Formats: sequence, structure tokens, C-alpha cells
Amino acid sequence: MDLLERSSLLDELSAVLAATSAAGRVVLVAGEAGIGKSALVKQFAHRHAGDARFLFGVCDPLLTPRALGPLHDLGREVGGRLAALLGAGSPREQLFAALLDELDQRPQRRVVVVEDAHWADEATLDLLIFLGRRMERTQSLLVVTYRDDELGPDHPLRAVVGRLPRPAVRRLHLEPLSPVAVAELARRAGRAGRAADGLFALTGGNPLLVAEVLAAPDADVPLTVRDLVLARFSGLPADAREVVRLASVVPTRAEMWLLEGSSTAAVDAAVTAGLLVAEADTIGFRHELLRRAVEGSLSAVGRRDLNRQVLAVLTGSPGRGVDVARLVHHAREAGDIEAVLRYGPEAARQAAAVAAHREAVGHYRVVLAGADRLPGAAHADLLEGYSIECYLSGLSTEAVTARRAAVELREAAGDRERVGAGLRWLSRMHWWDGNRRDAEAAAARAIAVLESLEPGDLLAMAYSNQSQLDMLANRLEAATRWAERAIAMAQRLDDRETLSHALTNIGSARLLDADPAGRADLERAFDVAVAAGLEDDAARALCNLGTISAEMRDYRHARGDLDRGLAFVQAHELAGYAQHLLGRRALVRLEQGDWLGAEQDAEAALAELVAGGARMVDGLVPLGLLQARRADPAAPATLQEATERGFATVELQWTAPVAAARAEYAWLHGDDDRIAEEAARVYEQAVRAAHPWFTGELAFWLRLAGALPEVPEVVAEPYRLVLTGDWRAAAGWWRERGCPYQQALTLACGDHDEALLEALALLDGLGARQSALRVRRDLRRRGHQRIPRGPIRATAANPASLTARQIEVLELLADGLTDAAIAARLLLSSKTVGHHVSALLAKLGVTSRHEAVAAARSRGLLEAKAGEVDGEK
Repeated sequence: MDLLERSSLLDELSAVLAATSAAGRVVLVAGEAGIGKSALVKQFAHRHAGDARFLFGVCDPLLTPRALGPLHDLGREVGGRLAALLGAGSPREQLFAALLDELDQRPQRRVVVVEDAHWADEATLDLLIFLGRRMERTQSLLVVTYRDDELGPDHPLRAVVGRLPRPAVRRLHLEPLSPVAVAELARRAGRAGRAADGLFALTGGNPLLVAEVLAAPDADVPLTVRDLVLARFSGLPADAREVVRLASVVPTRAEMWLLEGSSTAAVDAAVTAGLLVAEADTIGFRHELLRRAVEGSLSAVGRRDLNRQVLAVLTGSPGRGVDVARLVHHAREAGDIEAVLRYGPEAARQAAAVAAHREAVGHYRVVLAGADRLPGAAHADLLEGYSIECYLSGLSTEAVTARRAAVELREAAGDRERVGAGLRWLSRMHWWDGNRRDAEAAAARAIAVLESLEPGDLLAMAYSNQSQLDMLANRLEAATRWAERAIAMAQRLDDRETLSHALTNIGSARLLDADPAGRADLERAFDVAVAAGLEDDAARALCNLGTISAEMRDYRHARGDLDRGLAFVQAHELAGYAQHLLGRRALVRLEQGDWLGAEQDAEAALAELVAGGARMVDGLVPLGLLQARRADPAAPATLQEATERGFATVELQWTAPVAAARAEYAWLHGDDDRIAEEAARVYEQAVRAAHPWFTGELAFWLRLAGALPEVPEVVAEPYRLVLTGDWRAAAGWWRERGCPYQQALTLACGDHDEALLEALALLDGLGARQSALRVRRDLRRRGHQRIPRGPIRATAANPASLTARQIEVLELLADGLTDAAIAARLLLSSKTVGHHVSALLAKLGVTSRHEAVAAARSRGLLEAKAGEVDGEK
């Protein structure tokens, strides 16, 4: 039977499918629970069964989702290479590539459907990004369904949707049925009188609720799904009720062989009553809400016993290929701690193997709750695995706690080799947690322990770890010495991982010391890592090459290095590195006058799917500087967040840019005392590190505040020139390298009005309104009489001086979108959208979003919608 009021959506799906003959597409089908998303997709599949091969994968509502659950469903459907790779536990890169190859099969195009993505595990979310970014290269269609009413502002699916390429994506949203459609359903069910009795008011037009109410007795219609379902459930025979109860503890659908102890008549009765739906070899509820209604009615004892029954059948069927995550789910629900300890570690390992780190953490947490009954070595193994997954998930504090406990267990057992390895890991985790002191202590202890044993790859990596700590602290000679020891040992042992790691350290140290030979070291580190299949090490080598080129203002190489690094890490879905590189490229673009590109990169960096951390600072600093220079009221909040994240690390690479940005903000607002206070926060550290660029920039701000006692010995050339009074030569240095804002700042230090006027012209051209205002104030203090007005702030096109991004946000506000929805649409973080909204309200002189939209329409910034006159509906 045709779906009511869904024909236009089906036609739209058909049109998108037809368009895939030119390039593949992605369709996002969203709506509340029970609104008919699955029914729509199934009708679409039925309509085009002869045009395409439909492949279905489902995300399960397990306590801890199975890693890559939908991909396993797809593998069972297509077989071949994908199924073989899944069976062999192959790396996820191979699995993703195999699915992409399947989409390129001819002559029949493929439609991949991933249902209930709101329950997707971390690896499946990465799969959606991987496919979404590549669908245009195929002639296939990816359809993703999800409940948008269950996506909170920080739900990871929001970030995934935001990272899909907009031209390839079509969004469909299912709305409730109209009163007319509800009345028609009642007529079809032979219950025409129910529409007049308030059926639409009772159900809100939700198709699932309509169907359940129509199936209930006429009198005393209950108001909840649970009561509706249980009313029908209570009318079943006892053996049919047992079938329904058993099916209710199995998320999504149960295999028929799970019900082998039940009679055919009992199963048929449950199906006939409309509670269960039988397919070829599975049975389940028509909707997850119905399953949960029955499951929720079970007593704690009854639910536990049913889960024990299911677990016994699953574990007694080794040849059926049951996913281990399902075993853990039922073991947890059954309260079977021994089974959790038996299957949980393998579930965690499988999740980790496909980079579903969030799910691996979940499995480890459950297992560790009962791990005190395990031998010490087995307990330590679990803690070590858990610590690594926490580290990879951005849970640095939990990673440190778990690794420290593991080291204590290894020490108690006298296993010095594992103690040394654990201390090296603990050092790395302390560093990520922003605790350099303990990171240094653990690194030294690791070396001491491992040097007392036969030299091996663990000691080589401990040396390289110390080299990395020294390099990050700008102790460049020490970093080089430790790296050389690690490299020599790694070459003897043919240890490719340590060799690449140490080459990256020594290359980075050399580049920071202005030694061009560091580029060759980093290129070799990259080549070694790629040849050995070490994706993370390869990314780190390219990332350091690009970010250090940017940090050292090597404009000959910086942009190319950053672009190359971004291409690699985005191809491998390495979000943390992508965030780092995008933020650094934003700063390079900012310095070289490409402010629109800088803004785009900074916001893209902040939208990356990363669990917070210091690398957000790389995007926050250029965004905060842009806002400050443009007089955007969002600047203080952006710079404050950068400060909190940056100074938590005590790493100069993050603290120095933040301190310089805050000093500039103080200068822009004429707070000279604050300039010195901000710059002095890390100036001495920069001097001790002999970092020429950080030292020079901070010394520049101290000089402007009259607080620089002497010109430091180690300082980059343009800053040396301006600090020694040759501001003309310094401005020329910046001009030759295409850095107009730094050129303007240097000219603003000049002792002639002509220099300030030249600076003013540059700043006005960049749109640096607040910076230009500061220079105009300086000109007035000098007594200059004829100061150029600069750009006229109020124009017919944009009387509020809104940026292009702010106009985009304003248009989406006018469409009624929330901050979270705008963030997903524009690939921004919710916090960044909040900053834009605050800036909009301030520029428009209003206090609410509704007022902002009305004011924008009255000023001609937005077109009035049909049916609106003079801002009123």
C-alpha cells in the first residue's frame, strides 16, 4: 500500500538516484522516532528493486554498540572480498576501501542504506565520513537515517553530518501526517469514527502512534506507547507472550534459531497480533519503541533470566558467527560477570582494531569493574589496553590513572620490562594531560628501568620519547642527542616504528634550530612510516614539517607543506592532525592577508571531530585575532577559550601565540598596562628556549608598552630591525613576504605621520576596523588634523557591517535553526556559532534572535518571506 503523504519524498529519492548516473550522492533522512523513516526507505527500495542493488546495514541499540555493525551487515549481503576481509579482522582502511570498490561495481548501481545512525559506533561514523567524501566518485547512493530529535548539541553524528560535502548531500525531513491522512488511516483500518474522536490530537500525526492507537480497543485509549503495546500484549496466549518477551531483550531483530524452543503456533500468534514482524530468517518488533515498551515491563529478575537464556543459545552456537559485542551486551544484562570477563576483552580488542575507540573504552570499563578477581598480569593487560583507548579517545586523565595502576601491578610482579614500557607510555599520557613535570619524571624512570635490561626496541622508543619531550620544550641539543641514540639502536634492531618516530624528532629539532637539514629527516621519517604501514607516524612527520615551517615563518615552504599534510591526514580521516594543520594554515593565511581563507580554515579546524584538547588553540588564536581586529564582540570569549586550553599545556607552541594575541587585543583597546602583563606571561620562557619568533613577537609588544629592558640576543630578523629602531626596514621585510598586517603594525611604530597614514590605508584595506581605530587615535594624539575617514560603515548592502559568515548565520536563524543545527550546516562548533550570534545581536543592537531577524529584514539584510508584511506574520 502507498505511504500517505510521502509521495513527494519518494519522488525526490528517485530523482537523486537518477542523478547518480553522473555522480554519487548522499541522502540524509531525518525525523522523530516512529515517523516512518524505515518505511520510506523500504518503499523506495521496493520501487527501484530493478534499477539498483540495495544493501542494508543497521546500527544497534546495544549497551555498547558493536564496532562497524552496519559494515558487517553489508559484508554478509555482498560476500566476496569485503566479507573475507571482515572475517580476517583486517584494518579498517582495507574494509572501507573494499566497500568503496563494491560501490563501483557495474552494471547495476548500488544503494547503501545505513539505518539508525544515531546509535552508530565511532568507527561507523568514520565510515560515513569516508563514504560521504567519496560518493561523487561513484555512481552509487548512500542513504542514512537517524532520529534528529535524539541528537543533543554534542552528539558526534552532528559533526559527521557537518563534514559531508554539501554539493553531494540531500536532506529529507519527515513531518507528521496531517489530520486528513490520519483520518484516511482510520478509514483503512475500519475505524473511521476515531478521527473525529481526536485521533490526530492524541498522536500528533506520528504514523507509529496512529497505528498503535488504531490497533487498541475503542474505549479508554491509553496515552503512551507502552500502555498501547501492553494492552495488545496482554491479550496473547501465554506461550506467545513468552515469545514476545524473549524477542524484547534482543535489540533490533532476533534470529529465528534463537526461538527454536518456542512453538510455531506461539510465534505465529505474536505475528498475527501485529506485535512482531517475521522476515526470512529473523523476527522482531515493528519499531524499537515497541520493543522497549515490552522490555521495560519486565521485572529485573525476568529480564536477567531471559538474557541468560539468549546468552546460552548464542554461546552454544559457535558456528553461527555471533558478534562478540552481542555476547557482552547479554552478559551484562544477565549479570554474568564471568561471561563479561570472558568476552569483554575480545570485544574491546575488536573495537580498537577498527579505531572504534569510544566503544573500546566502554567495553574495557565494564570488564574492569570485575577485574579484581583476575590474576595481576591479566588485570594489568586490561588496564594497559584501557589506557591506550582512553588516550586515543582524548580521555587523558583516565588514561593516566589506568596506566599508573598498570605500572604498579607490573612492579608488584617484578616484571621490569613491562614496567619500563608502561612508564614510557605514562610519560606520553602525562604530556597529553598537560602535566609536563610528571611526563619528564616518567620518561627518566622508563630509561633507567630499561637500561638495566638487555637493550631492545622498548629502550629505543624510550630514548625517542625523551627526544620528543626535549624537542617540544625547545631543548634542541638534548632532543638531537636522544634522537641519535634512538636512531642508532632502531637501525640495529630494524625497528621501523622507533626509527620513524626518532627521525621526526630530530628533523623537527633541526628545523626549529633553523637547520634546513631537518626537512630531509622529516621526509625520511615519512617514507619509513609509509613503507611500514605506520599511518600515525607518517602523519606526524608531515604535520611537523608543515607546522614548524609556519611557526618559523618560512613562507617559501609553509603553505605547500601544510596543504600536503592536510591532503594526507584528511585522506586517512585523522581528525586530530587535520585540526592542528587547519589551525596553523589559518594563521599563515591571516599573516599573508587572506582573511576570508583564514576564517574558513579556523572554523573548519574547530569543527573537526576531536575531543577537545590543545590543538583547538591552533584554530582559536587566528579566529580570535580576526575578531579582535574587526571589532567583533565575540573576540574576548574566543581568546579566553584559547587561553584556558593553551596555558593548560605549558607548551610554548600554544602559550606564546595566545599571549601575543592577548597582548594585541590589549593594544587594540588602548590598555597599555595590560599589553605588558599579557606579553610577560611567557616572554622569559621564550627567551630561555631561544625561539626567535616567539621571543621577537612578545618583545615587540613589550616594547610598545615601554616594558622591554633590552633587545634579546635571539630574535627573528623583522623584530630585531624594529626593536633596534629601523622600522622602515622591518616594514619592508614584511612587505616582501606578503604580510600586510604585520607591515602595518611595524609602520604604526614609525616616528612620522606618513608611516601611520600608510599603516592606516593597509588596515582599512584589510577590514581591520579596530586596528585602524587604534592608529587613528594615535594620529589624533600627535595632533594630525586631516585623518582619512576610512570605509563608510553603513552601506545600502550591509548597514550593520556584518561579515559574510555572520550573514550566513543570520539567514539560518531566520529559518528557525538552533545553534547546533547551524553548526552542523556550516561545519562549525556550537560554541563558534554562539559567538557569531552574540556578535550579530551586538551589531544589530538587539537582545534576541527574533529581534535580530526582524531588524535584519527591516534593514534589507534579509528578504522577507512570503506571507510576511512589515516584519509581522
